[in-house]
Amino acid sequence: MLLSQHPRTHYAKAPVHEVICQLRFPTILSINQADPAEFQDRIRAVLPQYVKREERPAPKPGQNAETVNNYHFLSADGKWKLNLTRDFIALSTLAYPGWEDFARMLDKPLAAFIQLYKPAYFQRVGLRYLNVVSRKALDLKGTPWRQLITPAYLGALAEADVEEDRVLSCGYDIQVKLDSSCAAKIHAGTGRLKVNNPNVPQDTEIKFILDMDLSMGGSTPCGLAAAALETLHGHSARVFEGAVTDTLRDAMGRA
Repeated sequence: MLLSQHPRTHYAKAPVHEVICQLRFPTILSINQADPAEFQDRIRAVLPQYVKREERPAPKPGQNAETVNNYHFLSADGKWKLNLTRDFIALSTLAYPGWEDFARMLDKPLAAFIQLYKPAYFQRVGLRYLNVVSRKALDLKGTPWRQLITPAYLGALAEADVEEDRVLSCGYDIQVKLDSSCAAKIHAGTGRLKVNNPNVPQDTEIKFILDMDLSMGGSTPCGLAAAALETLHGHSARVFEGAVTDTLRDAMGRA
């Protein structure tokens, strides 16, 4: 099954690698025209580091290329990053502490943004989980993927007569309608996690990657953004639980 009604479970060794929350809004030109000094004052106690990057996205047909300012606000330890542009605000972390703490980390910046810039509404509310399952980290070396991942997400590797070491690549993409306003784009498959730091050797372990990009479209009122994210988080649990077996649940350590 793609989705599961398995109760939400906290895992001691959850395979979450990165979490990104992004809220897109109708373009606010003033964000691009002046550095967000007042916004920074509201959040710099938690996100004190600041970097401004100028980006030139590919222009639409018939339009000239424009420079878009992408303002980065980072925590002192570098584990949290907030991005602000004229089109979106986003929070991401490579050290996911759990949903409740993540949502609390977003509360103040989002409230400050809404108060200062007064977006009309949010066009897209998105929540993305990049999960990377390492058999080595979970002491599951030698356990075939078909014992850890459900057939709906495993493709050819779910077949008992398929030898894993002969499969060079196995992955596929799914788009699922979750309810009347929510959908998910899911990539599931085996692969290696690329290390971007040139001073760190590449990881050669074959892992299972479950990339879940959930979103709510339409016009979400600003006052309902937090509720929209709660809805998406609930759906993310259904997707994740639909992908894992009891063997993997036990290895992750059900809290």
